Amino acid sequence: MSDLRFLLVSGMSGSGKTIALQALEDLGYYCIDNLPAELIPSLANNLRNRVTVKLDDAITRCAVSVDVRNRQFLTDLPLHLESLVSLQIPYGVLFLDAEQAVLVSRYSETRRKHPLTDSNTSLLEAIELERDLLAPLAELADRQLDTTQTTPHELRAVVRDFAGGISSAPLSLLFESFGFKYGTPLDADFVFDVRCLPNPHWNPELRELTGWDRAVIEFFEGENAVAEMLDSIVGFLRKWLPDFERENRSYITIAIGCTGGQHRSVYLCQKMGVIFEDRAGVSVQVRHRELQAI
Repeated sequence: MSDLRFLLVSGMSGSGKTIALQALEDLGYYCIDNLPAELIPSLANNLRNRVTVKLDDAITRCAVSVDVRNRQFLTDLPLHLESLVSLQIPYGVLFLDAEQAVLVSRYSETRRKHPLTDSNTSLLEAIELERDLLAPLAELADRQLDTTQTTPHELRAVVRDFAGGISSAPLSLLFESFGFKYGTPLDADFVFDVRCLPNPHWNPELRELTGWDRAVIEFFEGENAVAEMLDSIVGFLRKWLPDFERENRSYITIAIGCTGGQHRSVYLCQKMGVIFEDRAGVSVQVRHRELQAI
């Protein structure tokens, strides 16, 4: 098995790929932006060989971005990635995305030109075309990251977690709480809706608190339905996670949603983080999307 850590970064234009590469550079990755896809196997093989013979200047971490600026190479990209498998070079794929309205807004703010726009193609048409072109690569991703509501600082932190997770553990689990009123995370592998559970929002003494607070925790611990929901989700994950591990998945996001992302989802994510942190061979992270802004 190669000691080389090789990452492929892709995604929609305006979704934050540049920030992701900068975060990886901060972690010591040698980063290449917009490398033609057909050069990926030879690059990875060359780097792997230099690591194998332990050259002093060998690069052990490399990240390559591929997007629609390489449109002519995208069709054959899956074949090039299969070449990495035949060369026994493990790789990870990080795919960044965002809601269409946000992508449009970002382009309007920066006044940059989308790589697919021209005299016959509007910005909206270019974004739709780009999404179609990148769909096969998105399906190959170990992690699809939705940056719609993510600040640059948060994006850097998530990328660092992703890179650290794939290099230090066979499987990294992210438990993310969110509020349905603010939209469902696009990057989630599993989404569990817990809005059917008792809601502390209707208790004036608990309304302004969160699932971190002792009073809210005690409220939930007194509700049988909450314990049953927790057992059901944990049981599902315990049954199916081994199958994902056998498919060499390195990162799985489990999103738990309630109405506002403040009480029920936060409590359950915290509980599941504790439950799974002792599982052998698994790295656990917990993120509360709506509490980031509080």
